[in-house]
Amino acid sequence: MRNAVALILGGGRGSRLAPLTSIRSKPAVPLAGMYRLIDIPISNCLNSGINRVFVLTQFMSVSLHSHIRGAYSFDNFSGGFVELLAAQETPNVGSDWYQGTADAVRKNLIYFDQPGIEYVVILSGDQLYRMDYRQMIETHKQSGADVTISCIPVSREDAKGFGVVKFDDAGRVSGFVEKPQTDAEIEDVSTDPAWIESRGVESKGRDCIASMGIYVFNRKLLTELLSGTKDTDFGKEIFPRTIKTHHVQMHLFDGYWEDIGTIRSFYDANLSLASDHSEFKIMRPDSPIYTRARFLPPTRMSGGTVNSSLLANGCFIDKGAEIENSVIGLRTMVGPNVKIRGSIVMGCDFYESDDPGKKIRTSPMEIGQGTEIQGAIIDKNVCIGRNVSIVNRSKRVETSLDHPLCVIRDGIPIVVKNAILPDGWDLESDV
Repeated sequence: MRNAVALILGGGRGSRLAPLTSIRSKPAVPLAGMYRLIDIPISNCLNSGINRVFVLTQFMSVSLHSHIRGAYSFDNFSGGFVELLAAQETPNVGSDWYQGTADAVRKNLIYFDQPGIEYVVILSGDQLYRMDYRQMIETHKQSGADVTISCIPVSREDAKGFGVVKFDDAGRVSGFVEKPQTDAEIEDVSTDPAWIESRGVESKGRDCIASMGIYVFNRKLLTELLSGTKDTDFGKEIFPRTIKTHHVQMHLFDGYWEDIGTIRSFYDANLSLASDHSEFKIMRPDSPIYTRARFLPPTRMSGGTVNSSLLANGCFIDKGAEIENSVIGLRTMVGPNVKIRGSIVMGCDFYESDDPGKKIRTSPMEIGQGTEIQGAIIDKNVCIGRNVSIVNRSKRVETSLDHPLCVIRDGIPIVVKNAILPDGWDLESDV
């Protein structure tokens, strides 16, 4: 794969993931207790033999930059890198921020428009999946395509949230509709389930083929398509135009794939990883997920019970604690008789010092004795007092994002980063 480079788009605002994205970009959001979302596409690249990766960043990117610098370094002989390309003012492209996916790539053409690079793989920084991009590039080469789009079968209802492709029997794309809403629009781009079955994929009632936002471009063509135009988006502008003038091929994929675009999708995806029957297997020796090495001690339990959960390194679980169907992040201190069910606890960025004169927080960074957390997300570095209740008993769906300690989105309570909840704090009466 020496003739391929990858571009990971990591600059979106991620407003639907607020408040998790109020202090970080989407790709920097913690995942599965010890990873970040950005680790998924980077790991896929490395496991596919692509070791030259550019990450395009823009909004709230400090923690993302810090994570990537600490996680991905290569020796001087491999030629590999993970390079950060932040929005910047230059003489050629001006001072505007990235206006969309295509605009972000256009403003960085100089970095990969180089001899020896034949293929550019464009990826999203906020999706959970495992893919060998070599198979997609092979589809691209065998079909003689100019552009290849990775696609996945979806139901008609799900198709309303995706770009849906129309194609011939050979998989050459002939049409593209962004988020079709009417029955007529969906019918026009629907696919015979028998065609899906003929490709060795079970249709399972799915008769639409949706774009995953994963693309392979011939490098020279990508430069031609973007140079001298003002198009800002691949899905809405670049592809509808390119389909008419060039060979755009569809690559069919049917593994686990989740677009982490909302609080609900983030919550469900994390808890599914803790399930006994998770479709996405974190433990794959042939295809590991890479992240930053932290050199933490093993998690220690002094009693309590843990069931169908993920426990990251460096945690302490005290006696009488009950943890069920949850994700417990790095350095989490769980006090006696704490109950955590169906929740995501992101943990802490550091341990407290034992020296009172060196303490950073005014309250202990732990989950205090007798606290109950159910169906919630606890962001990083949160201090939770004793006998606190974080349970949405009244089943509220949304609250204002302005609350300094906790908000509810998609029915899920979210305790914001660095919050301090005093003893006896109750979600029902204090939010």
